[in-house]
Amino acid sequence: MQEFKKIDLDTTINSGQVFLWDKIDDTWYGVDGSNILKITQDPFKISSSEKKASDFFRQDDNMEKILQSIKKDKIVKDAVLRFPGLRLLRQDPFQCYISFICSSNASIQNIKQMLKKITIKFGKRIIFGGHEFHTFPSARKLANSTIAELSSCGLGFRAKYVKKASQDVVSGRIDFNYLKKSDYKTAKNVLVDVYGIGDKIADCILLFSLEKIEAFPVDRWTLRILRKYYFDLFDESISRSITKKKYEEIHEKIVRHFGPFAGYSQQFLFKMERELNNKKWL
Repeated sequence: MQEFKKIDLDTTINSGQVFLWDKIDDTWYGVDGSNILKITQDPFKISSSEKKASDFFRQDDNMEKILQSIKKDKIVKDAVLRFPGLRLLRQDPFQCYISFICSSNASIQNIKQMLKKITIKFGKRIIFGGHEFHTFPSARKLANSTIAELSSCGLGFRAKYVKKASQDVVSGRIDFNYLKKSDYKTAKNVLVDVYGIGDKIADCILLFSLEKIEAFPVDRWTLRILRKYYFDLFDESISRSITKKKYEEIHEKIVRHFGPFAGYSQQFLFKMERELNNKKWL
């Protein structure tokens, strides 16, 4: 339990990784696929609606080794000192996959609302901890839905992406177990071939649910970070519009600079920059 005490729930849940979470009094409740998690900070305790052990906080990660590695970069070291309890999360792959497809051109609050409407319309209603929740629907449920039904959840242009992406899971074209076992490049190539998934969304899915800790999602926030703190390293890569080839070049430079735990570096930097700009979370 010692490692659990180092995890800061508020910091971690409010770091752009997850969306279907709510804090009720001093307790966090979150949807993770067919499961609802109930988590308290002090004492640190995780309860599950499915009554099973949870590795949601990647409790098996060697944080001493990871932090020692990423703190070699002085900007990341500063971010770690600001948010020492921040952790990466190990999410239900299908929920993470759909969540970040819905994230395209949307704020965290908008993503949360879209996903909540999806769970209410298509998920299973359960009572847990004295509160009502809806689980995340199955791939088959969303694959069999109509565009109109998905659009009623506020998805807009994303409705067709969600339907097709769900169909790809049902057909077996997307196999999350295979992707977990694959190397980063193989898994990335599979994901970006899905309708509605680009490089950034693929990297989010890889980092937050498919065990690819070298994934480093590059969006407007991470580009701002690279320009602000690392311009000498990435000047040519970030001064032009980012094509697919350019994105790959940036990622290669990122892994060379930040090392094999680049995804952890990204999360600390992303959290720090958003906080410095007073951006809203959940």
